[in-house]
Amino acid sequence: MAEHLLLLDRLSDWKESYPSLPIISAKDYLTLPEYAKKSHFHIINLCRSYHYLSLGYYCSLLAEARGHKSVPTVRTIQDLSRKAIYSLDIKNLTAKLDKILSRREENKEAKVFTLVLFFGLCEFKELKELGRLLFETFRTPILQVEFQYHSYWRITAIKPFAFNKLTSEQANSFFIALEGYLSQPWRKPKSRSHARYDLAILHNPKEQLSPSDPVALNKFIRVGKRLGVNIELIQKQDYGRLAEYDALFIRETTQIDHHTYRFAKKAEREGMVVIDDPDSILRCTNKIYLKEILESHHLPIPKTVMIHKKNWEKVEQHIPYPVVIKIPDGSFSRGVFKATDKVELAQITQRLFKKTDLLLAQEFVYTDFDWRLGVLNKKPLFACRYFMSKKHWQIVNHNNPYRPKHGKYQTLSVEDIPAKVMKVGLKAANLIGDGLYGVDLKETPHGVKVIEINDNPNIDAGVEDGVLKDKLYEQIIETFVMRIEQKK
Repeated sequence: MAEHLLLLDRLSDWKESYPSLPIISAKDYLTLPEYAKKSHFHIINLCRSYHYLSLGYYCSLLAEARGHKSVPTVRTIQDLSRKAIYSLDIKNLTAKLDKILSRREENKEAKVFTLVLFFGLCEFKELKELGRLLFETFRTPILQVEFQYHSYWRITAIKPFAFNKLTSEQANSFFIALEGYLSQPWRKPKSRSHARYDLAILHNPKEQLSPSDPVALNKFIRVGKRLGVNIELIQKQDYGRLAEYDALFIRETTQIDHHTYRFAKKAEREGMVVIDDPDSILRCTNKIYLKEILESHHLPIPKTVMIHKKNWEKVEQHIPYPVVIKIPDGSFSRGVFKATDKVELAQITQRLFKKTDLLLAQEFVYTDFDWRLGVLNKKPLFACRYFMSKKHWQIVNHNNPYRPKHGKYQTLSVEDIPAKVMKVGLKAANLIGDGLYGVDLKETPHGVKVIEINDNPNIDAGVEDGVLKDKLYEQIIETFVMRIEQKK
């Protein structure tokens, strides 16, 4: 079970009236061998300074080298020291911030406002969400946030606040926040006393078409335990906990303007192993990017043209009806429509152009099934045939949005997949990276064509694991272990 340690430059900073907690001096943590030998410490770094090469900086740096979890991490310290970095992370909060601060009566005439956060908590109820978001982005025990008004409210500075400078009132607020922080149930999982590493799986139990069903998620947990990896299911609200894990596995449908992408970016920034990595999400979730990269590497795809509001009528000059229309960032057969004539084409494109400036028009290639080649670490992992939904032209029929209908499936050994399908599928996946991908291909009389590359392919119990069984989960978890150890 993980132990919490609170680090101080000077033990005298911890006053007699403060609660009894496991505090040690920064120098002891850095020099005494008993702190270097154990791997499951959770460090709360309360040193007076995190400046480069200070004791506080070295504590977070060595915590990372020792495999300890620390707040703040050395990456957070570096980010806070570079305004250009944190400005990028907070720019999406500006509109929300201005709305909140403009409502506060005491800010009607003020031009400057300062806020102190304790583990993301603050005294102002209306700023609770903002405090949480800032702590999720910069996980530091005490943060001072400065705001200024120049036609609108904006954050002008974010910096750590020294524990020894707390007033009595602030100290009370700090200990209330600390108690809540330490009491979070995820900090005391039963399996951690035996686990080599901690892997978080991000999922959404309410998602209708999630990449992994509950049975598959439980298999990951069970197989992980056998392999000495503690696996925990986390959700959107657990963003602030992310840095406590060694790796992140995203099992929720990914999008760019979405928390899944923010999770991936934060995991990467914290030096964690992450699948799907941000670059893979960026590349795979946009079909326009996929079209360009596949064509530039001479991989076969159905005839495809980009269309916009000015040229949609010319589609029929390039592609005969029926024409498939795709939004750039659809998934699970969503955002894909078929136009059988110009009237339908006009109706579909006019509706979709309200949401996006570009669309893809693609020739309609019907086959009884699509191949799905699962690729991990640039090697084939599984192979499936996904058949079209009954009396429908797609694998998933979304005509009833509340009960989408799936076609049948057939799982095969990767050795049984046709060589030409394997060759094209592997080449396509390897253009994206070395993560976990699902390549959809059609085998036609005119050759194999790549339809799509998915950055978070389905891993469902009884489907993709139909041949490998538990070995499928083992291979994925062992990939995480290998990458964690390479980083260490």
